[in-house]
Amino acid sequence: MMTLSVDPTPVEANRFEAMRHAMVASQLRTNAVSDSRVVEAMARVPRETFLPPEQHALAYRDTLLPLVGGRHHNSPLATGRLLTEAQVRADDHVLLVGSAGGYAAAVLARLARSVVALEEEESLVAIARGALAGEPKVEIVQGPLNAGWAAGGPYDLLIIDGAVEELPEALIAQVKPGGRVLSGVVDRGVTRLAAGRRTEGGFGLMDFIDIECTELPGFRRLRTFTF
Repeated sequence: MMTLSVDPTPVEANRFEAMRHAMVASQLRTNAVSDSRVVEAMARVPRETFLPPEQHALAYRDTLLPLVGGRHHNSPLATGRLLTEAQVRADDHVLLVGSAGGYAAAVLARLARSVVALEEEESLVAIARGALAGEPKVEIVQGPLNAGWAAGGPYDLLIIDGAVEELPEALIAQVKPGGRVLSGVVDRGVTRLAAGRRTEGGFGLMDFIDIECTELPGFRRLRTFTF
C-alpha cells in the first residue's frame, strides 16, 4: 500500500505553488488549454496531493509519471486538453474513468455539478479518498475501468483520462443520448485525444490532437487471426 501524503511545510507549499503557476504559464496557456475555467481550476488544485509521495517533486513536469502496476499518471497537458475540449458545464454529471489518485476529479469538481471517479487500483483509490475527503461533489468508486459505473448513471459527460484501443458499448451506454465523450485513443502505438457524442443512432470519436497519453488497462481490441 502507498502511504498517504502529509501536509507540506510552508516552504514546500510555496515551492509547489510556484511550480503550479509555471505549469499554467508554460504548458497549458501555450498549448491550447484555452478554457479559462479549466486554467483557473488547474492553477488552484495542488497536483502533488494526488500523487504518491515519491512523485511529489515531479508533479508539474510535462510528462507521464509512473504509478503502481505499470500504470502512469497523465501529463497536465493531456488532462488539460481533454477538459478544455469537453466544454464542461456547471450542471454536468460526469463519469471519470482512470481517475488514479483523483487529480482530474478534483479539477472537475470545480467545473461540474457532480463527478463519479472510477479507479481499479486499490492503492490509487486510497490516495484519492484521502486527498478528496470532504469534497461533496466527487464520489470515488473502485472497479474495472472498462465496465464503467452504471449505478451512478446516466452521465452527461464521460471523460477517460488515458488512452484506449476500443470503448466497450456497455460503457458508452452509460452516457445520455446527446452526451459527450472525451478520451485518449491508441492506434498502432500512436496516442491521440479524441471527442465524440452519443446519439440515438450510434457513436463515434474524432481525433483532435496527437499527444503522449497513458494507456489504460482493459481496453485492448480483440485480436483476430487470419490464415
